[in-house]
Amino acid sequence: MNSSSFPEELITELKQRSLYRQLRTIEAVNGTSVSRTGKPLVNFASNDYLGLTQHPKLKIAAADAAQRFGAGSGASRLITGTLAIHSELEARLAAFKQTPAALTFESGYAAALGTIPALFGQGDVIILDKLAHASLIDGARLSGAEIRVYPHNRLERLAELLDWVREKRRGAKILIITESVFSMDGDSCPLAEIVELKDKFGAALLLDEAHAIGVLGPNGAGLAAECGLIDRVEIHLGTLSKAIGSSGGFIAGPSSLIDLLINRARTFIYSTAPPPAAIAAAIEGLGVIASAAGDQLRDALWRNHEVLTVTSKSPKREEVRSAIVPVIVGSEEEALSLSEELVEHGFLVPAVRFPTVPRGSARLRVTLSAAHQLQDVVNLREAINTLHAG
Repeated sequence: MNSSSFPEELITELKQRSLYRQLRTIEAVNGTSVSRTGKPLVNFASNDYLGLTQHPKLKIAAADAAQRFGAGSGASRLITGTLAIHSELEARLAAFKQTPAALTFESGYAAALGTIPALFGQGDVIILDKLAHASLIDGARLSGAEIRVYPHNRLERLAELLDWVREKRRGAKILIITESVFSMDGDSCPLAEIVELKDKFGAALLLDEAHAIGVLGPNGAGLAAECGLIDRVEIHLGTLSKAIGSSGGFIAGPSSLIDLLINRARTFIYSTAPPPAAIAAAIEGLGVIASAAGDQLRDALWRNHEVLTVTSKSPKREEVRSAIVPVIVGSEEEALSLSEELVEHGFLVPAVRFPTVPRGSARLRVTLSAAHQLQDVVNLREAINTLHAG
């Protein structure tokens, strides 16, 4: 392969396999309606599960913070980047998650990539659910620890791996990594059973609550809160960029954990602090989520979920409790075609393909919001049923 031509050759290969991706600009946003190439579309692609990115309180808070502190933070947190609102948000996150402390990062990806290698390394073993997010996989790889993977939610295999580690890797620290709600299938982990296994074998657990925060649990505090297991999860990972309506990520847990991350998490130490506007919006978003208004938004989200999944084509709410509804298509070509057909009908629903999902399981990933109008959900359901007949 000629060194000057290899990008073009790789791009050609991606196109031939229907795996080529390109940026598509959104020109305008108005609630759940977006404009792309001048065409208005109802957005069923966003992770804005409660519609808070457009909430007036968050917009005002962001604007006020920019006026007070500036457009950017100006430095890393350990230099001069720790502003009063960073400390306020972290105190509120700790209270929200019912943990002693919390620490914010530029993104959920940065939180995973910085936290895992800061705590585990060579000689340790990390065991991941096969469908764990790319950031969790990359953090595990970067740590240098030995990695083992168990089939999605297969607890008998997880138990076998834990037993193997204790037998063959005596003295190794063990970390289990899973998600509250999995981003592509929308299903949850069997958290209580995983915690029991974790305790039995003396492992630690990192629980990624990115898609559960704001949606599950009392006051939207997540799956661990819903199950009453907050104190039995060592590392809580979350995001500010989905239901909370802003941008960024965080880790919550014991004060000693947060203190260690401040000293060892490279994505925290060597990154400029998140901008004031995003932090202020997150503070306001947390307030909405934990209020009576948050309960009303969750009720609206579940109403939309029930309407979308009323037919047998989609998982029922009792089986999948999340804002994510996958429509499995199979081939990459068919998923792309169906996504484009939905655009023609006025809906923005992304086609998700390998390597984001396993080969042969390309899909439409419908994400619902409390802000979606009921009629839009009904219309989407009918369009999918018509276009994806059989």
